[in-house]
Amino acid sequence: MRVSERCVPVAFEVRPEAIELGKLFQKEGYELALVGGPVRDLLLHRPSHDYDFTTSARPEQFEHILRRWGDGFWDMGRKFGTLGAKRVAKDGKEISVEVTTYRTDKYDPDSRKPEVNYGDNLEGDLSRRDFTINAMALRVPDLEFVDPFDGANDLQRKLLRTPVDATQSFDDDPLRMMRAVRFVAQLGFTIEASTAEAMMQMVDRIDIVSAERVRDELTKLLLSANPHAGIEALVDSGLAERVLPEIPALQLEIDEHHRHKDVFEHTLVVVDRAVALETDDDGPVPRPDLTLRLAALLHDIGKPKTRKFEAGGKVSFHHHDVVGAKMAKKRLKALRFDHEIVNGVSKLIELHLRFHGYVDEPWTDSAVRRYVADSGKLYSRLNRLTRADATTQNKRKSLMFDQAMDEMEARVDDLKKREDLDSIRPDLTGDDIMEILHLTPGPIVGKAYKHMLEYRMENGEVDRETAVSELARWWNEQSEQQE
Repeated sequence: MRVSERCVPVAFEVRPEAIELGKLFQKEGYELALVGGPVRDLLLHRPSHDYDFTTSARPEQFEHILRRWGDGFWDMGRKFGTLGAKRVAKDGKEISVEVTTYRTDKYDPDSRKPEVNYGDNLEGDLSRRDFTINAMALRVPDLEFVDPFDGANDLQRKLLRTPVDATQSFDDDPLRMMRAVRFVAQLGFTIEASTAEAMMQMVDRIDIVSAERVRDELTKLLLSANPHAGIEALVDSGLAERVLPEIPALQLEIDEHHRHKDVFEHTLVVVDRAVALETDDDGPVPRPDLTLRLAALLHDIGKPKTRKFEAGGKVSFHHHDVVGAKMAKKRLKALRFDHEIVNGVSKLIELHLRFHGYVDEPWTDSAVRRYVADSGKLYSRLNRLTRADATTQNKRKSLMFDQAMDEMEARVDDLKKREDLDSIRPDLTGDDIMEILHLTPGPIVGKAYKHMLEYRMENGEVDRETAVSELARWWNEQSEQQE
């Protein structure tokens, strides 16, 4: 066994509750060790309140220990040798632990779900972990650091490497490849050369992984501190071709402004800018915002399908916003994103070019109301996506764009002080319309309601008398047309 000395701190700051649990296991003659991410986070001095342990004891042997230690207990992972418990510490923080018996997994080539076999030692258990930085352990209560695969040095070098042959590791569990690119984004690490080569060779194995699992890793990547790096790793590894093919397809296109190497490079810039425009918890778009980041990533995926070469060597992508919105909805549904995310992202993509008309000619109040109404609760995200997408290197154009957006937002704020823009409705309800016109429910009521909504958009809020007068005028006009 090799134990790295350079990266090991003089003392691990392990919570006393974990030490207490270790003593309970030790008292009954069982080994207990903290493993995986919590050990990595301790070395990185990152806080953790969810602890993963491995033990020499079987679930039926340590269940009573966990029940005695914790305030709550669960056993959903019993068939995998895992039991869990939680308790509220003296400082008021909730501590969750999961304890798993030493394992030596055997994989079916057609599934990433292993046949669970119990192991008999800690080092063997660590060998089945995804990366060396997660294959370190800390025995408790004695705090003996165990590092058989030199994970501490890899942690120091910011290197992702598998503890066993990478091809075998990814063949056993292809999801580890998605975890690799996620760690690139989350931790700022580089994938070791032979590990990266194995990913490219084994990339088709990701097809056996469920859409939900892929979605979860992609979500963690996008919500990380540096999604840009993770997206690049996703594409460079070949994984994107299998799980999000619309993104590498952007590398083949030239954008309409000819300001970037390709649309993919432009997309990475937009993602960076969108992240930078997120707000703190008190703002309208608290970071990290998955809807905004997904929209930034996918906003131009309609360009490959709409590319057209024009006279004079120009390239156009007419209606790529509409086409891209449909493509995004289809892809996000396939990845099992929830309904709100799917609709929100596709709507942002559909509307992301809307504001450009304002730069050429400021809108009427009516057009501003429509913009707010159409974007709805996505209004603040849409403005940020639109700003992020304005990547022109022409300083004059950039300044004009920013000034126009600032002006439009100021107008919206002013209109909101005078009108309820967040929920624009006609000044007359459907019931009002039926009562005034002596109608029963039917298509004509819907038509009248639609007209009064258009009137509200054009004129802003009016008093009831004015609204009734307009309804009467419209009704008379309808009657005359039918005669």
